[in-house]
Amino acid sequence: MIEESNAKIITEVPGPKSKELIQKRERYVANGVSCSAPIFVDEAKGALIKDVDGNVFVDFAGAIGVQNIGHRDEGVVEAIKAQLDKYIHPSFHMHMYEPYVNLAEKLTQITPGNYPKKAMLANSGAEAVENAIKIARAYTKKSGIISLQGSFHGRTNMTMSITSKYKPYKNGFGPFASDTYKTDAAYCYRCPLGCKYPSCKVACAEKLKTMLNTVVSPDEIACLIAEPIQGEGGFVVPPKEYFKALQQICNENNIVFIVDEVQAGFARTGKTFAHENFEVDADIITMSKSIANGVPLSAVVGKAEIMDAACVGGIGGTYGGSPLGCVAALKVIEKIEKEDLNSKSLEMGSYIMKRLNEMKEKYYVIGDVRGLGAMIGLEFVKDRESKEPYGEIVKKTIKYCFEHGVIFLNAGLFGNVIRFLPPLVMTDEQLEYGLNILDDAIKESI
Repeated sequence: MIEESNAKIITEVPGPKSKELIQKRERYVANGVSCSAPIFVDEAKGALIKDVDGNVFVDFAGAIGVQNIGHRDEGVVEAIKAQLDKYIHPSFHMHMYEPYVNLAEKLTQITPGNYPKKAMLANSGAEAVENAIKIARAYTKKSGIISLQGSFHGRTNMTMSITSKYKPYKNGFGPFASDTYKTDAAYCYRCPLGCKYPSCKVACAEKLKTMLNTVVSPDEIACLIAEPIQGEGGFVVPPKEYFKALQQICNENNIVFIVDEVQAGFARTGKTFAHENFEVDADIITMSKSIANGVPLSAVVGKAEIMDAACVGGIGGTYGGSPLGCVAALKVIEKIEKEDLNSKSLEMGSYIMKRLNEMKEKYYVIGDVRGLGAMIGLEFVKDRESKEPYGEIVKKTIKYCFEHGVIFLNAGLFGNVIRFLPPLVMTDEQLEYGLNILDDAIKESI
């Protein structure tokens, strides 16, 4: 069991046991499988990760947003153990089971929108997005898809086709799916139109209207999919007006409005779902990552009439809606509600933003600090006037933090953003330690 309450480094990192396993990995695991923190985990609990060499790290990456309620939550563990004593996976497509419909009911209750909703369950975020697109196409009888510049939606053929970043996600994997289009995201720090918010009146959304009159007809577009806060794109937070404009454009043109909550959902931004911050209602919502505390699970939730458009047998999959994932997800939602993790997210995020803005005052290489709740991005530049991306310092900073017991993850189209996805159960001591190490790392890296 992890006995420490904070980071503790007792060997060089990676240590000898991790290095031995890395050699085994290099021999047997495909090169294309990436790893950001080169250690092998022995145990994880809350916001701490212990490696096979006994080193303990404070985790600010949360398994890329999977651990909002903390590693190995006790309630989730007990629920999974109890489920294991009943059955593991009879497959909902063969023999139905109660946890699936209980979770579907709960998700339709907690998602925004005062209208009848239905849900279907899958395994991963990419699967959720694929199924959402299939449902939108079946409903509208149209095929085109619009996504945003800077977006990330997955690594399957369809989802990488609508993903914006080419390397590494699309590199060498073409040809890509047809009938996909991209429109500008509201990345105000790096506005592609050279505008200044709010005087621009979200010109990037207006550009979408032009696109639908010139590049492609709305008669061809089944759906528009957008992350409420872009993840891989650099934790980009759009103005509220931007999302409202997107929804209005979709409503006016019979385009299904899909909000991808895979990384931003489940209390990460101080709301159970991030698009609640923008006061819009999605036609379809995709979700995964923190939904089940690490058990593979995803969901598509949407307006009942849209969700029912797919033919019987047209959506789902053999392992979709695993009973273990369903009981875990119900416990995750229960914990978010009972322990008010949305408020915890806002409190934690407020402190992180305060500390990061203090660092911005000290270090010229910090160009922008942005986020909602505890989903925060720290963007590095070589010069604040030119805003030239500074990805090299991000690599140095993350390496220094790792060597001192703190795990961070980068993001951004230029690899120049450090993202914050700390478990919301992180203690004040752990949070303070991580931010202090980050401060030291930037100072050492300049």
